[in-house]
Amino acid sequence: MAMVERRSAKESFLPQHLYSSSALNLLSRANPVASSAASTPVLYDPFARFRPNSAKNAGASRSSAAAVQGSNFMIPSAAETAVKATKIDMYSKEFYAACTVGGILSCGLTHTGVTPLDVVKCNMQIDPAKYKGIGQGFKTILAEQGVKGLVKGWVPTLLGYSAQGACKFGLYEFFKKYYSDLAGEENAYKYKTFIYLAGSASAEFFADIALCPFEAIKVRVQTKPGFANGLVDGYAKLTAAEGIGGLYKGIVPLWGRQIPYTMMKFACFESTVEALYKYAIPIPKKDCSKNTQLGVSFAAGYIAGVFCAIVSHPADNLVSFLNNAKGATVGQAVSEMGLLSLFTRGLPLRIVMIGTLTGAQWGIYDAFKVFVGLPTTGSAPPPAEDKAKAH
Repeated sequence: MAMVERRSAKESFLPQHLYSSSALNLLSRANPVASSAASTPVLYDPFARFRPNSAKNAGASRSSAAAVQGSNFMIPSAAETAVKATKIDMYSKEFYAACTVGGILSCGLTHTGVTPLDVVKCNMQIDPAKYKGIGQGFKTILAEQGVKGLVKGWVPTLLGYSAQGACKFGLYEFFKKYYSDLAGEENAYKYKTFIYLAGSASAEFFADIALCPFEAIKVRVQTKPGFANGLVDGYAKLTAAEGIGGLYKGIVPLWGRQIPYTMMKFACFESTVEALYKYAIPIPKKDCSKNTQLGVSFAAGYIAGVFCAIVSHPADNLVSFLNNAKGATVGQAVSEMGLLSLFTRGLPLRIVMIGTLTGAQWGIYDAFKVFVGLPTTGSAPPPAEDKAKAH
C-alpha cells in the first residue's frame, strides 16, 4: 500500500497551490482510502512501491514532497489560477499607477498617430478659405510643405497628450472611487452616471493644466509655417513673445472643450459597455473571453467618441483660433467665425478623427489593464449581485 502523510497547508513544505481543489480531486481518485479519512489534504507517493521498506518508513514527508514536486501530478484549480493572475489589488497604489501608465499609452500614442489629421483639421479651422475640405487640405499641405508638414507638432502632441492621459485616466479611477465612497454603495450604483460625470470632470480639470502649454505650442507649429520646427524652439519663441502666460491663455477654452468631451467620453463609454453586455452580448461579461471584452471596449469607445466630437467641437474651434491669433478674445473669435461656423467648421473630419481616436484609446487602455491582471472597464454588477456572490 502506498505511504501517505497528512499535513495541513500551513505545516507542509509544499507550495499552497498544490492544495488546490483540482489536485485533491486527483488524489481522491488515486488513493480513495486516504482521501476519505479526513478533510485534511493527503499526499500520495506514487513511487513508494519501488522503495525498500526502510525508505518508506524514513523521511515520509520528504519523499512525499519530492515525489509531488518532481512530477506534474498536482495542478492548480481554475479558481486559484484566476486569483494568481490578478497581480494588482483593486484601488491600491499599484492599481492607480497602472491606470496612469495605461492612460499615458492610450492618449499619447493615439493622438500622435493621428497628427496628420490634426494638422489638416487645425488649418481648416484657421483658414477655411484656403483649406476647403479634407482632401484638398491634405493636397495643399503636401504641395507647400511636403510630408514633413503633415507630421508637424508630433513631439508636443506626444508629450502633451501623454501628460493629459496620465491625469485623465489615473485621476478618473481615483475620483470615481472617491465619489462612490461618499455616496455609499446603493446610491453609487443608483446614480452611477452622475458618478461617471463628476469623476471625469474632476480628472479632466487637472489633465488640461498639464496639456495646455503643449497644446499652445502644437497649434502654432501646425498652423503657422516658419514659426518653429517643434517643441523646443516653439517654446522659446512663444514665451519670448508672450511670456509664460502665453502658454496658458487658452486654458479656459481648453476646459470648455475637454471637460464636456471627457464627461461624454467616460459616461457614454460606461453606459454603452453596460448596454452592449445587456442587449448585444448573449453571455455575461465575466464569461466572455478577453478578446471579446476588448472588442466591446473599442466599440463602446468609438460610439462615445462620435458624441464627444459633437459636444466639444465649438470649443475646439475656439482653442485653435485663440492660439493662432495674438491678443484675441473669446468674444472676438465668436464674432469673426459666426455661430454656424463655430459648430460646424471641420466637424466631419473631427468626428472621424475623434471616433477612431477614442475607440483606440479605450482599446489600448483596457488591453494594458488586462496585461497587468486587471479587469476591463465598465459593466459593474449591482450591489445585490455582489452580495449574492459573496454568500
